[in-house]
Amino acid sequence: MGNFLAGKVVAVTGAGRGIGRAVALACAAEGARVVVNDYGVSMEGSAPTSEVAEAVVKEIAAAGGEAVAVADDISTMAGGQRIVDVALARYGRVDGVVCVAGILRERMLFNMAEEEWDPVVATHLKGTFTVFRAASAVMRKQGGGTLIGFTSGNHQGSVAQANYSAAKGGIISLVRSAALGLHKYGVTANAVAPVARTRMSANVPMELAEIGEPEDVAALVVYLLSERARDEGITGQVYTVAGPKIAVWAQPRELRAAYAQGGAWTPERIAQCLPGTVGTDPMPMLARLEAMAEAAARGARPNA
Repeated sequence: MGNFLAGKVVAVTGAGRGIGRAVALACAAEGARVVVNDYGVSMEGSAPTSEVAEAVVKEIAAAGGEAVAVADDISTMAGGQRIVDVALARYGRVDGVVCVAGILRERMLFNMAEEEWDPVVATHLKGTFTVFRAASAVMRKQGGGTLIGFTSGNHQGSVAQANYSAAKGGIISLVRSAALGLHKYGVTANAVAPVARTRMSANVPMELAEIGEPEDVAALVVYLLSERARDEGITGQVYTVAGPKIAVWAQPRELRAAYAQGGAWTPERIAQCLPGTVGTDPMPMLARLEAMAEAAARGARPNA
């Protein structure tokens, strides 16, 4: 066992399978005591079972670590609070939370029902909020801690997962807000956009040129939870990890601007100015869609 997280208490949601499980195991292997949360639902969010969280706790204990299972639903305020309460009751503090839990309900926007929108946004976005909300109150008093949200490259947009994409974009804004609001209390917040082989990635209808394993993602998360990352002042960032690649996403910023001269903007003046002066920021996903369509027309499996 390592000591990157020696003495720390870390809570991980969605820790029963896939990336969440890898994160929980890696944190324990680096010396952290771990709160393993998983509601145990299917990928679509149905049929909850508590056994998956308990199974990971047994794995950690068998390897010589310490962990406790919490099977609560983090899309509720009570569920998010209970994760932190269990950490405090069992270990006396909480130094890091990692919100991995998520579900999918894929549908084209014009066919998407409320019942397909609400649970996805509730699990991903609200589920990150409920845990961040409970943990940040404790970390503020402790004078330090780390919040990690899980987003996706799909925050750029998605053809058939508007619910998932919207939630993942919201998580990035939530992380940046947490980084700004909690900085003076010594609390950092970052987001991870993983590309790894999991239940969810198995359904991606294309060949992913860059993809790794859950353990690759776990290594990055351990670093972000560590004092090494805190000493470097890493906060408010979005990182992708895909096998051997680690990348950082740009912060939102204005690209170009134009100002109305000698009067207010009118539709005609905007039509004359906007295309050539302000212009657009090319949307990489559109170009990717066109390439995928061409590949499909040839009968080939599209590459991402």
